[in-house]
Amino acid sequence: MITRLWWSLLRINAIVSKELRQLSRDRITFGMIVMIPLIQLLLFGYAINTNVRNVPTAIVDQSHSATGRMLVESIKATQVVDVIASYATPQQGQQAIMDGTVKAVLVLPPDFQRRIGPQQVIGQWLVDGSDALISSTIMQLQKMPLTEVIPQRKVQPNNFEVTLYFNPERRSAINIIPGLLGIILTMTMILFTSVTIVREREEGNLELLITTPIQPLELMLAKIIPYIFIGIIQSIIILGLGYVIFDVPINGSLVQIFLGTVLFILASLTLGLVISTKQLQAMQMTIFILLPSILLSGFMFPYEGMPVVAQWIAEVLPTTHFIRIIRGIVLRGADLVDLWRDTLWLVIFTIIGLIIASIRFKKTLD
Repeated sequence: MITRLWWSLLRINAIVSKELRQLSRDRITFGMIVMIPLIQLLLFGYAINTNVRNVPTAIVDQSHSATGRMLVESIKATQVVDVIASYATPQQGQQAIMDGTVKAVLVLPPDFQRRIGPQQVIGQWLVDGSDALISSTIMQLQKMPLTEVIPQRKVQPNNFEVTLYFNPERRSAINIIPGLLGIILTMTMILFTSVTIVREREEGNLELLITTPIQPLELMLAKIIPYIFIGIIQSIIILGLGYVIFDVPINGSLVQIFLGTVLFILASLTLGLVISTKQLQAMQMTIFILLPSILLSGFMFPYEGMPVVAQWIAEVLPTTHFIRIIRGIVLRGADLVDLWRDTLWLVIFTIIGLIIASIRFKKTLD
């Protein structure tokens, strides 16, 4: 009995030693063991920040007064907003919010000087209310002390009037559900295609594909086309149930939603194909991509609150651009022309991804 137990332990030890040596030779897997907890620590501890700062803001100063300019400088000093534009009329500011250029607009009326004395509201904030965190941050500026800028103005419950566009009730579902579409499509599309080439190899079909006259680019396109329909079905389910159950308004064109969604599906599928050509490391690389896509895309945490380095990483990810597109179309009624920067990036990403996947697959045939 003891002898058999001893030999059993020796056999187990042999397999354990073999697995450890294999892990030590697999640099990708060994790196993921270290990198996944490290990236999560850095993302949650450094990049993820619920304290919103540097909200893109525009100014409409119709008072043309020195006091108005001092007030704007005082608001900029809070670092809550980042003034990136100036417009002549509130209508231009509204269009900038619609286009996604800015998140808020401060309007100082022509009778700004007269409003200082009677303790009236002295200005108005126009805010993209689709993001509850950003709207709450701007609303806090209603009560900012102004005695240093306007000594004669006493403490006032609200110095500014706030108008929330697209989500005046500040319901979180209105912002979450369009963003959730981006996250679900990211997870499913990348996961589906990241194992396609690996599956062909495991099932012994890769040799058959090599002998066929199909070109690598043609194979990549053929691999992703079926999943486009799956992504469209998922989109209909999410937005349809969001509209029926959670009363999420669909203010934009259904055609624009369809086109934007297809662009993102293509970008995600090509990213999955690029990962798939890595063969044995496909699943590890998928996890490596999914974490930043979920945490840095602006779905859970405001993009404006992230450090600059985290924003650079977020700008590379297709999910970041699609969440801007889908929220812009569904909530603000924008179109792909208004959101041309994000649209163009998805197109470029798809083209580059297809080229890289085709080249890498061709190399595996040699």
